Amino acid sequence: MKITDILNSKKAVLSFEVFPPKTGDAFDGVVAAVDKIASLRPDFMSVTYGAGGGTSEYSAAIAEHMKNDLGVTPLAHLSCISSNRADVHEKLLRLKNAGIENILALRGDIPKDFAGNLDYAYASQLVAEIKSYGCFCIGGACYPEGHPESDTLFSDIDNLKIKVDAGCDFLTSQMFFDNDAFYSFLSKIREAGIYVPVIAGIMPVTNGKQIKRMMSLSGSTLPARFKRIIERFGDNPAAMTQAGIAYATEQIIDLYANGVKAVHVYSMNKPAVAAAIRANLSEIV
Repeated sequence: MKITDILNSKKAVLSFEVFPPKTGDAFDGVVAAVDKIASLRPDFMSVTYGAGGGTSEYSAAIAEHMKNDLGVTPLAHLSCISSNRADVHEKLLRLKNAGIENILALRGDIPKDFAGNLDYAYASQLVAEIKSYGCFCIGGACYPEGHPESDTLFSDIDNLKIKVDAGCDFLTSQMFFDNDAFYSFLSKIREAGIYVPVIAGIMPVTNGKQIKRMMSLSGSTLPARFKRIIERFGDNPAAMTQAGIAYATEQIIDLYANGVKAVHVYSMNKPAVAAAIRANLSEIV
């Protein structure tokens, strides 16, 4: 099923993200986590591409497992910064042959000492390539507080418009911790002529020590009240997990209450976190 069809058919959509193993010997453990998260019956699940594309084969295998064995709609990530056109076409053909209909098209993080790639410099180029196949529902990433590499939020929105015009059917946001920033972003992109559905990306923070790196990658900021939560509970893993799930749940409920139809939870291969979020929303979605 295509993500756009899911968004059009439901009043509230909840999905989870997982990531592939870095090595083959960890594959079974990741699949076990995927199976537990899938048992929560999300509306779809996404599987990331892996840093530098090095785990892309595992990503495709997990997406196929979701579809064929678990009966869950998969959203396969595909990044292009470390791939040439032949690589991309090979991966698209595999996904097409597997009957996977949804792709999240990403540039990907630029590796250190990267000299540049002549085939794809921007995600918009990858979107156009995927669009030429005519069979995929294509998602793109967006940054409610601006991409870390953009000079301003408005210049980032200009680039986002190029990506959407290239063929994006929907957008998924990077994590954010201030819903007002997300609502402001939605207003700005609508004014810029971007009308595709936007799925809100929410990260339940369960490790206070990792938050700084997450913030640098996402371009998001921490509200003062969430900083106090991390300061108070960050050194206590159990307490931080509980507080992080509670904060994320509050964000999600507020998003649904304010008309945001779809939320994507960055569950980090943690079935217990996904299950806690799902339980907190049992009467809402």
